[in-house]
Formats: sequence, C-alpha cells, structure tokens
Amino acid sequence: MLNYEVDPALLAPRVPPGTELDLFQGKAYVSIVGFMFNEVRFHGWSIPGHRSFSEVNLRFYVQRQQGRELRRGVVFIKEIAPRWWVSAIARRWYYENYVTLPMRHELELADGSISEGGEVTYAWRLRGRWNQCYLRTFGLAELAAGGSLEEFITEHYWGYTRRPDGATLEYQVTHPRWRVWKAAEAHLDCDVADLYGPEFASVLGKSPRSALLAEGSEIAMYRGQPLPATTAG
Repeated sequence: MLNYEVDPALLAPRVPPGTELDLFQGKAYVSIVGFMFNEVRFHGWSIPGHRSFSEVNLRFYVQRQQGRELRRGVVFIKEIAPRWWVSAIARRWYYENYVTLPMRHELELADGSISEGGEVTYAWRLRGRWNQCYLRTFGLAELAAGGSLEEFITEHYWGYTRRPDGATLEYQVTHPRWRVWKAAEAHLDCDVADLYGPEFASVLGKSPRSALLAEGSEIAMYRGQPLPATTAG
C-alpha cells in the first residue's frame, strides 16, 4: 500500500452520494494497493483459472453514519485485474471501474520467512509498457498502532460505488486486523496520466507519504445494497 496526500477538492466529485471524505488528521489520502487473491470463490463456487490472481487498485477513503455506527469505507477510482471474468463480475455486481491488463508479481522473502518480510512487486502492462509498484520492508510485522496512519489506511471495512442510476451501492468486507511491515523503500513507476487521468499525475508522481505491506488474511465480501434515497441525495 503506497499512500499519497491529495487535495480533497480533487476527490470531491468522486465521493458517492450519502458518504463524505474520511480524513486523517485533516488530510485526504489516495492509495495504490497491490495484492494477491487466493482461493477465490463467488457465492461458494470457484471459476477454473480464476482462483488465484493479482490486482492493483487506486482508492480513497470515505465514511457514512448509520445510526450510532460510523461506517468507514473505500471508493475505488480504478482497479486492474488480469482475468476478464474478474473484471466482468466486479462491473456487473458492484459497478466497479475494472480494466483487464496482463499482470505479474514477485515476492522475495527475507530468510524465506514471511515473518521477516521482504520485497514485493506488482506489475501490469499498459500499451506495451510494464508499469509497477514496488516495496521493500524492514523490521518485523506488527499490528498498526492506534491512531496511526497505518491503522487509518488498513481499518476500512466498507466499499462504496455509484450505480448507473446515480444511487450509491454499499457493501461490507470483513477480515481480522492485519499485521503490517513498514517500508524501507517504495516507489511507483506508472504512466499515471494514461491510466488514471492527468489530474492524478502530480499526486502520484511524488514519493508516497507512507508505505506499508500487510500480511493479509481470509476475507469475506458481501453483496451490495443501495443506500436509502433519503441518504443518497
């Protein structure tokens, strides 16, 4: 996860109705996130050739008050997957902005042990050129400290997207808290303007404000529900 400060005005038009930007110490963030899906099942069924694959996404953070519960979630600006069916299902059921591109990843572990961290690269080919995000860890993985930026980035358990009719779709993602490694080095090599739009070129062209590697876990992603019209306007 490579995390960048961003002007809230850049994100404002993308905030789904019924939600508001979730800020950390008054600042808005976007994140480039690369990760592996393993043993994927859709409604209990696995699709041959689609059980394990990598993904890279650009996301930002929102929140919504539901009664006494503050639901903190993410909005995906664009997601990259290497399998056409993955993109098709995500667009059909969650209205997410997926594109299908050739992808590859590399993971080199220190001393062959995940507990020691290591180096990880996620790469995708766009118009004949390989783009990538890279991170090298240091130290041991541990739970993010309370009130830290690392906790803010990893502790969002809802997804929000805008349906074609203008309503907001809300879906829940559950997983245990993740241990994280801090980054000794991290960088993004990407044609940002081509992939995400020229408005993000200056944001993602800088060094990330922070970077981390999360250990991951089993997750469950639930079917989305539209927000009530009274909160979506």
